[in-house]
Amino acid sequence: MTKPTYYAPRGGHPPQTQLLTDRATFTESYAVIPKGTMRDIVTSNLPFWDKTRAWVLARPLSGFAETFSQYIVEVAPGGGSDKPDTDAEAQAVLFVVEGGATLTIDGTSHTLSEGSYAYIPVTAEWSFKNDTDTACRFHWIRKAYEWVDGIDAPPALVTNDADVEPNYMPDTNEAWGTTRFVDPSDMRHDMAVTIVTFQPGGVIPFLETHVMEHGLYVLQGKAVYNLNNDWVEVEAGDFMWLRAFCPQACYTGGPGPFRYLLYKDVNRHPGL
Repeated sequence: MTKPTYYAPRGGHPPQTQLLTDRATFTESYAVIPKGTMRDIVTSNLPFWDKTRAWVLARPLSGFAETFSQYIVEVAPGGGSDKPDTDAEAQAVLFVVEGGATLTIDGTSHTLSEGSYAYIPVTAEWSFKNDTDTACRFHWIRKAYEWVDGIDAPPALVTNDADVEPNYMPDTNEAWGTTRFVDPSDMRHDMAVTIVTFQPGGVIPFLETHVMEHGLYVLQGKAVYNLNNDWVEVEAGDFMWLRAFCPQACYTGGPGPFRYLLYKDVNRHPGL
């Protein structure tokens, strides 16, 4: 498998001569946060994290998306945290888009590099340390774990995008594939974080309309997305936030693959 590439923001500040017009959109059904909005002045600091800043892409918001938060975290050399999450009910997925670090989960250390995927269960004690000489940038997806009587929490998992073969949708000639890091039938998991890949010309050939809400971060390439019947161009570094039941489809024109990191809530009854 060819080593994938991933887009990571660098911040900075645009010049006074730059036009204000961009593709940023917030509607009742979806939001598009283009890569050009991820500047220095919109970063957040996090409790107990040293030499760290984060772009908050999604957070629970009444009347919109409600199940998850998602950050892009930038940790400078020597930075990190021994107390990364202050919410005892939070589980996490980390996905590294640039650089490396050491992740320790319940006393076991893992060396992370570009493409590393880590699932951290709600019950785990963990820490994160950038012990390299370059910045580490990673996605951090958080969700309050939904316990079910008789089902245990899933175990920790650390793997890499390059080591997991995608599953291809039928009758697509491998134009549409999904890299699944955990078994989708594993009822211990109440969220799925995958990587979806389209080859040039690949499409979602119908308007998906379903109960799962989404966060989609474009890792590579570009495409045209239909969001609630609005056609939106997206490219590497853009983020889309889709409310439950937002109609969605896409067309990939190329010239290279179009890949995105996808969050969705799964395997639980809707709350009443």
